[in-house]
Amino acid sequence: MNNTPPIIREMPTETVNRIAAGEVVERPASVIKELVENSVDAGASQIDIFYDGGGLGLISVTDNGSGMSENCLSVAIKRHATSKLLPDSEGNWDLLNINTMGFRGEALPSIASVSRLQIKSQLKNAKNSWKITVEGGQQSSVAPAPRLIHHGTQVTVKDLFYATPARLKFMKSERSESLAISDNVKRLAMANPSIGFKLSNIKRTLFNVQKNQNDQKARLSRLASILGEDFTSNSILIDKIRDEISLSGYAGLPTYSRGNTQHQFLFVNGRPVRDKILHGAVRGAYQDFLARDRHPIVALYIDLPNDHVDVNVHPSKNEVRFRNPGLVRGLIVSALRHSLAAAGHRASTTTSHFALGKMQTGENQYTFQRNYNNPSNNATIRFDGSIHAESTLSQDTPYPTNYGFSAKFENNKEYNIEQDNDLYPLGIARAQLHETYIISQTQDGIIIVDQHAAHERLVYEKMKASLEGQGIERQTLLIPEIVELSDADVQRLLDRKGELKDMGLSFEGFGEGAVAVSETPSLLGEMNIQKLMQDLADDISEYDEALSLKEKFEHVCGTMACHGSVRAGRILNNDEMNSLLRQMENTPHSGQCNHGRPTYVELKLADVERLFGRR
Repeated sequence: MNNTPPIIREMPTETVNRIAAGEVVERPASVIKELVENSVDAGASQIDIFYDGGGLGLISVTDNGSGMSENCLSVAIKRHATSKLLPDSEGNWDLLNINTMGFRGEALPSIASVSRLQIKSQLKNAKNSWKITVEGGQQSSVAPAPRLIHHGTQVTVKDLFYATPARLKFMKSERSESLAISDNVKRLAMANPSIGFKLSNIKRTLFNVQKNQNDQKARLSRLASILGEDFTSNSILIDKIRDEISLSGYAGLPTYSRGNTQHQFLFVNGRPVRDKILHGAVRGAYQDFLARDRHPIVALYIDLPNDHVDVNVHPSKNEVRFRNPGLVRGLIVSALRHSLAAAGHRASTTTSHFALGKMQTGENQYTFQRNYNNPSNNATIRFDGSIHAESTLSQDTPYPTNYGFSAKFENNKEYNIEQDNDLYPLGIARAQLHETYIISQTQDGIIIVDQHAAHERLVYEKMKASLEGQGIERQTLLIPEIVELSDADVQRLLDRKGELKDMGLSFEGFGEGAVAVSETPSLLGEMNIQKLMQDLADDISEYDEALSLKEKFEHVCGTMACHGSVRAGRILNNDEMNSLLRQMENTPHSGQCNHGRPTYVELKLADVERLFGRR
């Protein structure tokens, strides 16, 4: 055993900077992020970014900001030197009142310690610019340089990580690094619509947006230029203030979702962040509308007093800590749910566009079925340049025959499309397709409704309203139904018997491996009780034992609603179909089922006319 006392040594500046660079300069994308944030703080209205080799070979960031003087340029590359923090009258440095993107004074010296860095900067109306070069931490003196095209700063980074070759082994492919760069620049562009951004590499311009006003209209325009024009028509405005916290931005409809969280953009006081609390709040707000493997598209901006949030959590400045995280989370959840409720039965337009894209003329064959009184009322249409159809109706059918295609349509005398369009935005039912889809006519098109998905949402919303009100009404079974399950599933259900009773489901243990169900929610009508109980047992098995069913209320009720909804294959008469449409119009969130899928598709008459070459 060595009892020699250790010798404590002070590390040289270059080594310290390289250690710090490991936190600040993780990859080329983080270099660009730091440099662009400096440009934002400098008051730039245009920022141009160029890179090569995935950012490892070359990075150049040019802005038209305020620029730096000769003296400031030499100080800028020193560790913990910054223009963004000032001491107060008593000499105290306040780290809880930060209103700039950067403040730590680490980025430039960290980048300079692992690359070949050159900074050129020019003040407004100056006769020349000044430059400084640093290679692997070894700096040159400040020297005059030719004038730039305009005032501002140009930072060039070459051979990133050449001074730390071990780090190069951990870099991903050039494509992956390029994607990370693009993601970072786009997030910064979303946060700053009043700044123009241009991102290009040696091959092409990847991203180019012009500066605009800093208001909601400009923000939506910037978001659409990045997320696509579909985001404009498939998102809802968010604008709410609670206490001193403001939440604004746009949230996608539940039917306009993705398979991961990469399309969730969150900003705190103009700073792009990735925060577990914020992402969790978004997930909680949409829990009622999306399946577990689907995630909403949102761009949310939180603005609050600087001393209410700590941005000095990590050198990358991607994380924040709120003074009152519960208040922030509650604001996000309530604002999103309120806005989603206000959207009513609205569904995403992309669903309709996808449907139109699948409709093509040719040898495709489609079968339609009209089943109001005669389930054998079938017809086949083949699109092959002519219309051909066969009817199974008898020759004495009282309904009109056109081109050999026989179909029964109700007169709907009580409705008038022209007069009732505003009252009935989902139109008037005209037919049922394959005993699964309702076809309705609107003033300017048609709507196709998935009867099971739509009714599932209606039942679910009624269950929620009942539970929040006087409770869910139950229907007593004449003879209790015996449901056989595994012993483990029986025990899971019995452990939550009281909570399930509050939701309208009453049962008792019935010997080993079985339960006797005596009451079910009235709203659900007839259902497969065996399948319902098995699904509920499966749901409960996935829950943390510390959580009550009411905390997982949405999914439990969703499971019940699915079992109690109008099933595909059920024939509906005209009154039933119109009743379903009217309920959808008056029920929040009816544009999607409990799993986030659309309940209807709308096709405008102009779109249908294009399919037939009329436009």
